[in-house]
Amino acid sequence: MRRSRVVAVLAAGGFAVAGCSAPGPAEVTFYGDGHTIRVGPIGNCDVRTGVCGANPGAAGTLTVRPGRSVQISVPKEVAETPWKVTVQYVDGEGRPQPLKEEIITSGDRYAYTAAPPSKDDRIVVVEIAQASVISRTGDPNDAEAITTALWSLQVRPD
Repeated sequence: MRRSRVVAVLAAGGFAVAGCSAPGPAEVTFYGDGHTIRVGPIGNCDVRTGVCGANPGAAGTLTVRPGRSVQISVPKEVAETPWKVTVQYVDGEGRPQPLKEEIITSGDRYAYTAAPPSKDDRIVVVEIAQASVISRTGDPNDAEAITTALWSLQVRPD
């Protein structure tokens, strides 16, 4: 599956996208099958200034065998905000499976483990979306979550 299609699918899956951004200092760490990679955001926006940019080259790549999990560690500036994990799997025949999404709003969760449903399934993409909650009118009942940063990991088979 091409990364651009997957990013479009994942970005549409729960948080409205606020746009793209210049890479910020926050990095997300992915660990899988004995390998670790730290990646910056492929896009992020500063809600206060409205300045956005994109860095698609920031996407990370790991080699992970079927049936193996991917652990994700986020920095404090992500953990203290709402963030979403989206995972794309393929089955043992290579057929895409439904996206698995989890929104984390605790404000103190720094890690997540994405595990494939079976030993034959393989993770192909993991994305982290950081959100900010804004209200255009100042009314909390009018608030909505928008994606302010997005990190992407592409997983290659071993």
